[in-house]
Amino acid sequence: MRIKFTKMHALGNDFIIINNIKNTVFFTKDIIQKLSNRYLGIGFDQLLLVESSVNKKIDFNYRIFNSNGSEVEQCGNGARCLALYLKIKKLIYKKKICVSTKNRVIYLQIIDDKIISVNMGIPLFNPVNIPFITNHIKDTYKIYFQNKYIYFNIVSLGNPHCIIQVNDILKTPVSLIGSFLENHNLFPQKVNVGFVEYIDINNIKLRVFERGVGETNACGSGACAAVAVGIKKNILSEKVYVNLRGGIITITWKGNKNNLFMIGEANYIYDGKIIL
Repeated sequence: MRIKFTKMHALGNDFIIINNIKNTVFFTKDIIQKLSNRYLGIGFDQLLLVESSVNKKIDFNYRIFNSNGSEVEQCGNGARCLALYLKIKKLIYKKKICVSTKNRVIYLQIIDDKIISVNMGIPLFNPVNIPFITNHIKDTYKIYFQNKYIYFNIVSLGNPHCIIQVNDILKTPVSLIGSFLENHNLFPQKVNVGFVEYIDINNIKLRVFERGVGETNACGSGACAAVAVGIKKNILSEKVYVNLRGGIITITWKGNKNNLFMIGEANYIYDGKIIL
């Protein structure tokens, strides 16, 4: 079977997007792993599938698969690329788009040729929503690792995040700590691990070890999670610029039960075909 795909990226976080509106394509974990291989396949962080929706209020279903083949609930950078893809492929002709993911509905808005705004919903801090196993709800949690405690916060933007404050993001062993926490038994569905260095009330530096992928150039939902935690802790203001390895993304949140918004670029790279 010959399948068309589109390669896209947002701040270096790269994807292939496939139109599966007619529901004719099925990917096994093994196939996704082979395609994601950067030496023997196409190479990507996530595979995104566009599917039809039976709900008339929702424009499309949006499925997300990590490079290891696991299906996940949310991808902020992927959502921005999805909006641009729908526009480029003329699958939609309006600027405000509603899509459903594995566990929530999100709203996308095309601001101009490359800039996309995503309503990421309300950040959830209850351990049940992560999920994170604990007997007590706390502002900050800790796990013992290599003769010392790692202190962290937890939040869900539809997918689980663990946020760690660091003094120097360049000297932080992101892969070592990230891999340890991603696979810790207190996170039964694993977790994305973000390492944040606060610059001032409007700027942070961030590196993210993504669940099922490893460290990526950028993570949209990870940026949202880091800012949500910083605002909840009264460290950050309502508008924050997140400096990632791949570039800068803007996050705004008024706190409490308000929706959080992410604004940033999405970029088309090329179209291709694969034979399965």
